[in-house]
Amino acid sequence: MTEATIYINEKQLQFSDAVAAAGGIDVSFCYQCGKCASSCPVAYAMDLTPTQLMHAIQLGLKDIVYKSKTMWLCASCLTCSSRCPQKVDIAEVMDTIKILMQREKKKPRVPNVLKFEKTFVGNLKLFGRLHELSMAGILTLKTLNFRDMGMAIKMFRKGKFKIVPDFRDSWAMRRIFRRIKKQEKV
Repeated sequence: MTEATIYINEKQLQFSDAVAAAGGIDVSFCYQCGKCASSCPVAYAMDLTPTQLMHAIQLGLKDIVYKSKTMWLCASCLTCSSRCPQKVDIAEVMDTIKILMQREKKKPRVPNVLKFEKTFVGNLKLFGRLHELSMAGILTLKTLNFRDMGMAIKMFRKGKFKIVPDFRDSWAMRRIFRRIKKQEKV
């Protein structure tokens, strides 16, 4: 059996530093115990387990990390972060990778997840709280996925969707988003 040799240059190591700088999380504390992967409810659908993704980040294998769909499938349930004996916030690392990819204009491996996230945040900005009917409609148009239309019609008939959105908290939510935008500029 032959062993594969991985050569790592200084540029690759800078990737783990970029992740730490962007998310404030030092991935070098991860010692590959595997608790994150064994407790992840969506690991079965991921191409790299959370443990493997963390190792790739540590090694500075940016291409492998960016080509993975792991962070796009992460449910952000925080199970991995709560189980980590080293207190590494793995869910935050997943978010950080997505942010870095967007800054670098890299395409996500699961584009509908990004469309969902942007639609969800846009809906919150506009209405101050989630308006399910507009969220479902806009997301359907963005993804061109009409498979759930039958279920949406049933929910609408049962009164599960409000036709008119509630704008009660819209100004408070807009102030929150403005504050966040100011903090991001600093």
